[in-house]
Amino acid sequence: MAVAVGRVAADLGAPTVLINNAGITRDNLLFKMTVDDWDAVMNVHLRGAFLMSKAVQGFMVEAKWGRVVNLSSISALGNRGQVNYSAAKAGLQGFTKTLALELGPFGVTANAIAPGFIATDMTRATAERLGVPFEQFMEMGAAQSAVRRVGVPDDIANTVSFLVSDDASFISGQVIYVAGGPTN
Repeated sequence: MAVAVGRVAADLGAPTVLINNAGITRDNLLFKMTVDDWDAVMNVHLRGAFLMSKAVQGFMVEAKWGRVVNLSSISALGNRGQVNYSAAKAGLQGFTKTLALELGPFGVTANAIAPGFIATDMTRATAERLGVPFEQFMEMGAAQSAVRRVGVPDDIANTVSFLVSDDASFISGQVIYVAGGPTN
């Protein structure tokens, strides 16, 4: 990661914004989940965020300005059949709060976004795995939302855009649920 980030810095300038958005699912009930499925999810979500944040933080500290946005999920609150994913997303929330404490004195903010049901290829794949038509799956998700719709990628992109702006300079260490309503 450090080599790739170094190349980006050399070719395009020092990175001062990082969006940790890599993610995979390997859903299964605990008694059926393999260690490989656990490790794969942890490695992509947590190790990936750690390595990228570590690789860019020096540039941000030197610039005395930076933004880190980690993509968590409402699944961080618990979700049947996703013990690995839920743990990884909850871990990202703690990771975010710690980054905020460590990097804040250097002008760097760190926040997390915890999306609810967002209509993406990943949620489509979940519907297929469950044997539910995607339209029906989205209707089920919308029925659980206070605003009676599922989210779209722009809902998340707009939140990211705000968090990386100067307007959000006094917001750090926060988890923002973009889920169409309150979460428990």
